[in-house]
Amino acid sequence: MTQPHELTITEAAKNIRDGALSCVELIESLLARVSLLEPDLNVWVTMNETDVLATAERRDAELASEGPRGPLHGIPVGIKDIYYTQGVTTTACSKILADFVPDYDATTVAKLKQAGAIIMGKTVTTEFACGDPPPTRNPWNAEHTPGGSSSGSAVGVATGMFPAAMGSQTAGSILRPASFNGIVGLKPTFSRVSRYGVVPVSWSLDTMGPFTRTVEDAALMLSVLAGHDPNDFSSSTRPVPDYLNAVASMRHPPRIGRIRKFFDDNANDEVRTHTDAIADKLTNAGALIEDFDLPSDFDTMLSAHRVLMTVEAAAVHQEWFEARADEYSPNIRGVIEQGMLTPAVAYVQAQRVRRRFRRELEQALRPYDAMLSPSTVEPAPHDLGTTGNPMFQTPFTFGGFPSITLPSGLNADGLPLGVQLAAAPFADETLLAAARWCEQIIDAKLTPPV
Repeated sequence: MTQPHELTITEAAKNIRDGALSCVELIESLLARVSLLEPDLNVWVTMNETDVLATAERRDAELASEGPRGPLHGIPVGIKDIYYTQGVTTTACSKILADFVPDYDATTVAKLKQAGAIIMGKTVTTEFACGDPPPTRNPWNAEHTPGGSSSGSAVGVATGMFPAAMGSQTAGSILRPASFNGIVGLKPTFSRVSRYGVVPVSWSLDTMGPFTRTVEDAALMLSVLAGHDPNDFSSSTRPVPDYLNAVASMRHPPRIGRIRKFFDDNANDEVRTHTDAIADKLTNAGALIEDFDLPSDFDTMLSAHRVLMTVEAAAVHQEWFEARADEYSPNIRGVIEQGMLTPAVAYVQAQRVRRRFRRELEQALRPYDAMLSPSTVEPAPHDLGTTGNPMFQTPFTFGGFPSITLPSGLNADGLPLGVQLAAAPFADETLLAAARWCEQIIDAKLTPPV
């Protein structure tokens, strides 16, 4: 019999609306998972059981008297601890913000609440969402990294502590931990989801997105999160498509492109062989898969991304760093110092590289619904001193393209493997539809042994 903590968002929301499951029953099942697995996995920064149960009771009362608030009524969500939460500490897992209590919610958090979600608590991130190793542990093997920076959010979804969570991606901080933990991670098009009220790393790269266990759930989350926010200067005014309908209506096999050189050259043998096998499986099911190349130099792209990230991070942290540099962890400290030493001309040139790369990749993707690649260069490394290599997510974060990772199997050591799909900017609905089709063909439902 399926336990409440095993339900997807879509399943749990339907059961709640139909009266087959109460919000309190769902929360109690999730809290039992937390009690069983914490603190061994170190998912949480802040979580108050009494408050969460009280909110679930209110949601049950609202449902009985007024009906559901929205599509996420009663659904608990974990929030990465860089999102402002009114009246609840937002530390970014740093000494610098250890006592910071926002007096308003991030726009994304406010939208989740308006849709009926229950904010279950704040999850562990690497310090300021950069690369310093987190205390969170990988539930598949505690000696391997869970990935980062959205470590707690990914592990919490994978282990049934909550059915959805929020993360952020500046290079690979959603898709990489999602892949390492065997779940779905979605990075929408840059500017599709508001960044207002989120502690930034890089203004021109940071993208907010969800972790879920299915593509359908990712589409549901994006339908709640997407839309213009006048408080975010970069927020798009484009209309928000019907993501759920796009996922439900995908009937024909997708057209998929592959770039061999960059991804095949950098993936290890196991990942390369696995991705080829997945491509063959999709082809045999009817997908059209073709190779294509880009004139852009990927090494130049990676270098330009690093310039943008470090310079903008230095600008974000300048005042704090001048006063409290010794309180920063080594990786984020190095990012800031590198940014401070980078000349303005290098930053301008990096922006030119980005414009050219985006134009070339967007043009190359026109014949296709999505592009397929490995999610990561290797499974979760046997190294707690790293969060893994983000280079396979970086092209799409750099260009602002939407991307998603799907669990696709286990390696010889029982660690999750994933494949990544990406699409043209603002083709999020096309990406989700293609991902849903691929998810059904791949049919890899991964559950960690905890």
